[in-house]
Amino acid sequence: MPTFQTVRGMRDLLGQEAQIVTSIIAKAQETASLFRFKEVFTPHVEYLELLSAKTGDEIRQRMFIFEDLGKRQVALRPEFTASIARLVTTTLRTEPKPLKLFSAGTVYRYDEPQRGRYREFWQSNFELIGVDKPEADTEIILLTNKLLQSIGLSDFAFKIGHIGIIKGILSQDGIDEKTQNTILQRMDKKEYSLALKLVDSEKCQNTLQSLISINGKDWRDVVEQINVLVVGYEKAKAAVENLVEVLTLVTASTEISLTVEPAFARGLEYYTGMIFEVYIPQLEIALGGGGRYDRLIEAFGGEPTSAVGCAHGIDRTAIAIQTQNATYLTKAKVSVVVIPITESVKVDALKIAQSIREHGVSAEFELMGRKMGKALEAADKHGFDYAIIVGERELCEGNVVVKDLKKHEQSTVLIEELFEKIKK
Repeated sequence: MPTFQTVRGMRDLLGQEAQIVTSIIAKAQETASLFRFKEVFTPHVEYLELLSAKTGDEIRQRMFIFEDLGKRQVALRPEFTASIARLVTTTLRTEPKPLKLFSAGTVYRYDEPQRGRYREFWQSNFELIGVDKPEADTEIILLTNKLLQSIGLSDFAFKIGHIGIIKGILSQDGIDEKTQNTILQRMDKKEYSLALKLVDSEKCQNTLQSLISINGKDWRDVVEQINVLVVGYEKAKAAVENLVEVLTLVTASTEISLTVEPAFARGLEYYTGMIFEVYIPQLEIALGGGGRYDRLIEAFGGEPTSAVGCAHGIDRTAIAIQTQNATYLTKAKVSVVVIPITESVKVDALKIAQSIREHGVSAEFELMGRKMGKALEAADKHGFDYAIIVGERELCEGNVVVKDLKKHEQSTVLIEELFEKIKK
């Protein structure tokens, strides 16, 4: 018989790994509710034309593409935003703005597998559609800040920029959009020398080189340096002004650690404004990021519509939790196993197990028919807190025996007082 393994870059999630992922998703859902985002589900498979329309070349080359039985070119989604844009231009086209949409699930890219980078990975995704004001950009950053706080991470910091600064300079220098995208992709990979080779103007090269060297935590000081460099570049100047509006709102709203980098770029072509990523000191990979994309909805056939969004890497956040030993995960709930000593009390034991579950306590019935000693041994091995032992004599008196498997103590408890005993 063949021994089957998972496909390279795909994983099984078991035990604590699975618990962490589901807990992060739960926190993302809670955050969505706090910020009034509506959860939506979109397909894992979309038409290739949709998914490749406005992603970067790097992502296009890493999509899982195949032909379906109808001879149509389709692909597994490499991210959520294209699907949300399709949804906004079709099903939700008449919905009043703003639209605030949340999704969570798996996405797929044919990357080289390594820590924090898999071919199937989990994301939570937030999109705010229909608002062109800096308040919307601010809300996406505040939302990300709140999510990571609720997860229990510490010392995380935002890297914030504005794609309009670089695009404004390149546009004024007469560089076409395709070349601009290539330059930005190089800059995203920090291949700055290769990026600058695509620029003919010496003035433009020098301006970009100076911007690349600027970054700092004092955002007002960084903005002053940028303003000196973009004199004469009107679109870039407007982008700086927009960035100032966002940063002013963000820093006035909450305590936040951030660095401003004017030459910061991301690997997606659809960004038009503020962009950001968020990191912890112990990891070099971003836990999440996003930005403004005001022309994507229109590119997919919708009305001109402003939009801003972000995605958070759930797998990477799980690594961050483990790296920082964060203990945010929902408090361990009490778990019990109900063990009938004889066949004659099996039905009563089942009723007791069901009653415990109805009180919101995790309960497992001894399904294997093991003797009490073996059943208790298995319960201890599986980490149960309590064993509830149902015997004929105790049952006749309205009692059960409760064994505390952590303290190795036991007591006889009235069935009607059982839940209170476990809760305490």
